[in-house]
Amino acid sequence: MSIYLDNAATSHPKPEAVTQAVLEAMTEYNANPGRSGHAAALAAARRVLETRERLAALLNAPDPMSMIHCFNCTDALNLAIKGSLRVGDHVIATQLEHNSVLRPLCTLAARGRIRLTLLPPKPDGFIDPEDVRAAIEPDTALIVCTHASNVTGAIQPVAAIGAIAAEHGIRYLIDGAQAVGALPVDVRALRCDLYAFPGHKSLLGPQGTGGLYIRPGVDLLPLREGGTGSSSESLFQPRELPERYESGTVNLPGIAGLCEGCAYVSEHLSAIMMHERELTSALFEGLSALPGVTLYSPREEAARAGIVAFNAGGLSSTQVADALAGAGIAVRGGLHCAPEAHRFLGTLRRGAVRASVGWANTFEDIDALVAAVKALL
Repeated sequence: MSIYLDNAATSHPKPEAVTQAVLEAMTEYNANPGRSGHAAALAAARRVLETRERLAALLNAPDPMSMIHCFNCTDALNLAIKGSLRVGDHVIATQLEHNSVLRPLCTLAARGRIRLTLLPPKPDGFIDPEDVRAAIEPDTALIVCTHASNVTGAIQPVAAIGAIAAEHGIRYLIDGAQAVGALPVDVRALRCDLYAFPGHKSLLGPQGTGGLYIRPGVDLLPLREGGTGSSSESLFQPRELPERYESGTVNLPGIAGLCEGCAYVSEHLSAIMMHERELTSALFEGLSALPGVTLYSPREEAARAGIVAFNAGGLSSTQVADALAGAGIAVRGGLHCAPEAHRFLGTLRRGAVRASVGWANTFEDIDALVAAVKALL
């Protein structure tokens, strides 16, 4: 591919240190962490712990052991949701959520196990925290909100919602798929109980990685039970973190790569944020100058992550994405696994083209995309 603008799906390219770390894990200490006492296994265990420590520092988590390694953000969200809820619980979520949130919740609701309230955003694309407050019922057990919309990039008022959840003693889960590594994230300031994130997007790690922050004192029912390398004499899952939620062999090569991606982001976060914000603003302004282009992302640059969603002329979003792919520009068309967000935008049939910037993109990439859309129109 010549120009890659699909970083909201997975980031590309990765820093060289990430790919090197994956290779080293598979060639120099390719052992099962926490299962043996030989040198390779101990080196693997140290790498896994180092990654927890770096993630905890990046998110300002109070305890590295509260950072649970997951297969991806979807896996983390399923653990947070299904591990939290009991029969009869009421849940508040938003229409902006990804299917990784909507499908588990809607399935539980369809089976009669929970009651679900989906809050619409205001016309500007943002959730009003007071709507969350008004939706609270005596049996509300969980509030779920995306940090930034994966369709429009609109950054939601997650801190204000967290204050309301804490005031009412309700467990609060944030989907950080489009935030961690692209925005400052402080789980203590956000007052969240659970924060799910992928490793392969703005954290610049390999696919098949992700995590869940669990606030100390919060207990979830495990989704998986099995070998943990600890308490092997017991027939039941250990209570201690992180083993309680990490049955089976972890993705050591992926975690090693994530460790270096996290290190790179931690060192360069301010520069990455500024660069991506400038790129996104240039893209927004360039597309907004084209007659026939409809934009769905917020105009204010501080109110959006590195995403610009749009449609062009009378073409479907997939037609535009396919045409751009033919011109060597990678973007994504369609519904982006967020059907209720598209219902709100009025694009449920047409979808939207999503261009998402990353740390390695240039202003020349942006100019090329704008020129290609102009030519298409």
